[in-house]
Amino acid sequence: MMRALWVAKTGMDAMQLNIDVISNNLANVNTTGFKASRANFQDLIYQTMRQPGGSTTQQTQLPTGLQLGTGVMSVNAERIFTQGNPQQTNAPLDMQINGQGFFQITMPDGSTTYTRDGNFQLNNQGQVVTASGYLLNPAISLPPNVTKVTIGTDGTVSVNLPGQTNPTQVGQIQLANFINPAGLASIGNNLFQETTASGTPQVGTPGQTGLGNINQSYVEASNVNITEELVNMIQAQRAYEMNSKSIQTVDQMLQRLTQLT
Repeated sequence: MMRALWVAKTGMDAMQLNIDVISNNLANVNTTGFKASRANFQDLIYQTMRQPGGSTTQQTQLPTGLQLGTGVMSVNAERIFTQGNPQQTNAPLDMQINGQGFFQITMPDGSTTYTRDGNFQLNNQGQVVTASGYLLNPAISLPPNVTKVTIGTDGTVSVNLPGQTNPTQVGQIQLANFINPAGLASIGNNLFQETTASGTPQVGTPGQTGLGNINQSYVEASNVNITEELVNMIQAQRAYEMNSKSIQTVDQMLQRLTQLT
């Protein structure tokens, strides 16, 4: 069987995965704090017919070889952690990280996850939680009769209470950063999980040690560039068509062979 059939198949598989990644980016274009992914590929092993540099005589060598590739494979879907645009919401608990870093979230099993989604709310106990009800870490609780909430760029959370002139500090938000954020594992709900590839989290005060500042009443929009994604989609579609054309061409060649026999 002609190897071109299987080579073209790998190309079609790769472009199908590419479309999957692009579709997920476009589906999350309005997801708060979403970071786009990019599919990366690499060529498969080569069948060496003539080794480059092989000896042709005792004094001469092949200047080039004859190696036939066996196609392409998907390597990863790399997460791109560029900054998303700020979106003003006027909600007092909404926060946007302007720079590097992640909010720390405590999961129901006690583990810690990380997010760029600053859409926070209060639960029935006055605790600051995500839209899914997971606690912000360190935990911050607000008194029931708060008249105003102020979150500083350094993560200081203060509240104004009835009858008090000066605000009262009720918490300090800390951010975490990783040496390789692209190595974080996505687990849905706008959350990431630490892996051996991401490294261990470096926790600190916003605005210090390379961590970003916090902007109150803003959230971070996704960093999906719609125009770029559409261009990538067109390229993937054409690549898929060209690979299918290769299969069609091989089929016509086989058809011609069967007519000769």
